[in-house]
Amino acid sequence: MRSSLGAGLAAGTFMSLGPYEKVLAGKPLPQGANYDLVAVMGGEPAAMFDIGIQALGGIGSFVSKGQKVLVKPNIGWDVLPEKGANTNPALVKRVIEHCFKAGAKEVYVFDNTCDNWIKCYENSGIQRAVKDAGGKMVPGNSESYYQEITIPNGKKLTKAKVHELVLESDVFINIPVLKHHSSTRMTAALKNMMGVVWDRGYWHANNLHQCIADYALYPKKPQLNIIDAYNVMMRNGPRGVSKEDISNMKSLIISTDWVAADAAAAKMMSLDPQKIDYIPISAGMGIGKMDLSAMNIHRIKM
Repeated sequence: MRSSLGAGLAAGTFMSLGPYEKVLAGKPLPQGANYDLVAVMGGEPAAMFDIGIQALGGIGSFVSKGQKVLVKPNIGWDVLPEKGANTNPALVKRVIEHCFKAGAKEVYVFDNTCDNWIKCYENSGIQRAVKDAGGKMVPGNSESYYQEITIPNGKKLTKAKVHELVLESDVFINIPVLKHHSSTRMTAALKNMMGVVWDRGYWHANNLHQCIADYALYPKKPQLNIIDAYNVMMRNGPRGVSKEDISNMKSLIISTDWVAADAAAAKMMSLDPQKIDYIPISAGMGIGKMDLSAMNIHRIKM
C-alpha cells in the first residue's frame, strides 16, 4: 500500500485507480466532503473494506451499540469461492467484524439460495467465515420464514414475501458479488434483493427489470451497499462454468445509493448502465442516481 494512503484519506483527496480512473471519474471534492460512492482497487477484500469504509466515516456511521444487523451476501450457488459466483467470504467476515467492533449485539447472515442451501452455505466458504467472525447463519429455505409486505407505488411488483430478518433488523447491509447474469446482463446491489424474497419466480415472469426496480421502493432497504468486485464473472453467469470466466479486478464499491453503486459496477464490466434496464428504471423512479459524472466519488488505489 502506498505510504501516502492514510494522509490521502485524511485530506479527502483522490488517488489513482489505474485503468478504472476514467470509469469512475467524479468531480473533484473539497476537504471533508461527503462521498456518494467510494471505489477501492488493488488490495485483498478485507483490506479494501478497511480502507473504503473509513472514507464514509467508518462502520460506526451505520451501526450503533446494541443493534441487530442483517448482512446479505450472495450465497446462491454451490461452488467454491474462486469461481466468483458468490460473495467473497473474506469480505463477509471483515464486514461482520467491523459491525461487532461498532457494538452490534447480533449479526445475522442468510440467502434464499438457488442450489441446495446447506451446500451453498458450506462450499461458498461463507458459513465458516460468518462463524469465525461471531455472526449467525440463518436458513432461508422455507416459506415459513417469510412475511408478506406491500410495495408502495410498484408498477409490476406490488407485494412480496420477505424474510423476517429484513423486517426485524435494525441495520441492513447488502454485500452482493458483481457478475454477469444471463437474464439481466449483470447483477449487483439491486438484484441481490431477489435473495431476500420467497416468490422471485413472479419477478422472472412479470418484467424482471421493472420488478427489481419496484422492490427498491420498499422502505426497509439497505443502509449500506458493498459490491464485491474482487473476482468478477464476465460470462456464463450467474453460476459460472470455470475459472476462465473470471477477471481478477481486485476492486470494491461502497455506497449508500444502490443505483449509483450498480451504475459504477456496470462501468467496471465495460457495460453501459443505460442498457442495464433496471438501472435507468430505478433512477427514473427516484430510487437513486446513476450519473457518475455528477457524483462525489472517492477513489483509492492500494
